[in-house]
Amino acid sequence: MSSSSTGNNVFEMGKYIGLLVRVQAQSTCSLSSASSSTTAAKSVPPPPKPLLIATPSVKGDFPLLLFLHGYLLNNSFYSQLILHIASHGFIVIAPQLYNVAGPDTNEEIKAAAATTDWLSAGLQNVLPADVRPSLSKLGLAGHSRGGKVAFALALGHTTTSLKFSALMGIDPVDGMDKGKQTPPPVLTYVPRSFDLDMAVLVVGSGLGEVKRNPLFPPCAPKGVNHEDFFNECRAPVSYFVVKDYGHVDMLDDDTKGIKGKATYCLCKNGKAREPMRKFVGGVVVAFMKAYLEGDHSDFMAIRGGKGKEIAIPVELQTVKFLV
Repeated sequence: MSSSSTGNNVFEMGKYIGLLVRVQAQSTCSLSSASSSTTAAKSVPPPPKPLLIATPSVKGDFPLLLFLHGYLLNNSFYSQLILHIASHGFIVIAPQLYNVAGPDTNEEIKAAAATTDWLSAGLQNVLPADVRPSLSKLGLAGHSRGGKVAFALALGHTTTSLKFSALMGIDPVDGMDKGKQTPPPVLTYVPRSFDLDMAVLVVGSGLGEVKRNPLFPPCAPKGVNHEDFFNECRAPVSYFVVKDYGHVDMLDDDTKGIKGKATYCLCKNGKAREPMRKFVGGVVVAFMKAYLEGDHSDFMAIRGGKGKEIAIPVELQTVKFLV
């Protein structure tokens, strides 16, 4: 699968043609894409979990992003989002941490760490020719429960051989309610208590804490959501809450299967997914350009700084940052 290229605006597709690479967790892994090039198969060290990788398709050295999916979701539901990020010159690695899971997230944290450790040995072998991963420029992101797992990994619940330089929580959730956190609890409810040696971005959904109907709880309940994660982060941290969009509105436009259909009916959603997905993709790109590559121009424009102007595809109800 490939993406089209339309320009350099971070909220639109970037200048690189992006490819999706699927890697199975077995001894012989297949690299596949729907590009015009011949499908290749290479023998590589097996990753601990199946991977969906979005990568630029041209020669170059590119920073990395490990992206962790939300609760009971498929990594494939984020295909459009990670292709958006890849089109701006990043390699995105999205492991399928599990298919079915209970409340305990310890195994997910270990799986995310094991995937991180695999990158040094195996990633280069499953990428297109002349696409080189910059292992020293590594970001970590997660959505929903995957956001909790990302924070846990960054906080050292499990060690990794590679060092993360930037952390992104996309509507992170730490359980059902305050006092009902899933193990291991990440939130401490002590302001600025997270000891993180990296810049942090927290993105929240304005509708995430709203029930879709009386039968189901909100997907990002108040007391364990983005607001609480931001409150425990130290500088530098940036915080955006998107008005009128829901907890899963950054997923693909069409998510299939039982899990995919459930994303339309369990959470309070906005009118369409594309604007929220464009914002999440764009702000992640701008954040990584700032903290992995040293180019702060797009991120400062999104934060409302002087200089470069940039059109944001959504209305923001909250913008906060500590520097």
